[in-house]
Amino acid sequence: QLQLVESGGGLVQAGDSLTLSCATSERTFSKYAMGWVRRAPGKEREFVAAVTWNGGTTYYADSVKGRFTISRDNAKNTAYLHMSSLKSDDTAVYYCVADRSGSGYYIQSGQGDYWGQGTQVTVSS
Repeated sequence: QLQLVESGGGLVQAGDSLTLSCATSERTFSKYAMGWVRRAPGKEREFVAAVTWNGGTTYYADSVKGRFTISRDNAKNTAYLHMSSLKSDDTAVYYCVADRSGSGYYIQSGQGDYWGQGTQVTVSS
């Protein structure tokens, strides 16, 4: 069981930056691919970004490419999502996701083995 705790959400203005964190106390963290999936009001769940177990490869949705950066620190059992040039369309609940395959493949399909509770990001225009 991997318990994921997100933090860092909040209310920001368009053009601002924000960094989300996803932490766990489990040492097996380094075996999982990690990612972020979001759900905006009235919309389907949407893949945002993923990183492989060793941080070697990252994946991004076209809508955030060039603006968001996913990273991880396996020594701290923490994954991050740095978001810049935020737009009102980025307003959503952001969920941290862990994928035991390590590849991030399932996260890109909006799936995962373990999920955080979600953190709200609101971007005002």
